[in-house]
Amino acid sequence: MENQALGPPADLDALYHAMSDPTRRAVVEQLVAGPAAVSELAGPLPISLPTFLKHLKVLERSGIVRTEKQGRVRTCHLQPERLGPAEDWFASQRRRMERRLDRLADLAEDLERNPQ
Repeated sequence: MENQALGPPADLDALYHAMSDPTRRAVVEQLVAGPAAVSELAGPLPISLPTFLKHLKVLERSGIVRTEKQGRVRTCHLQPERLGPAEDWFASQRRRMERRLDRLADLAEDLERNPQ
């Protein structure tokens, strides 16, 4: 079991890092519609192709994006299942917070019923 005080497991760090940048989030949003060539993804962004490729490499290392090359075209595919561990971690944090808030609400009700 992970130590909650230390935050998410180390394998999630790459996911959070990948999704922390607006350019990389834009690429992921584009890929939700389906696979796309690198040139299609890079075209609308106000950055150079070498800079875009650095962003793409971060997404590939995190496992969120997979690329394949056919001839001269490199196509990117979203790997949505790779986001599952991050979703699970956020859900567990939400449940912990909800339990704490429920205990606080119970305490407030007890204090209203039994003022001392």
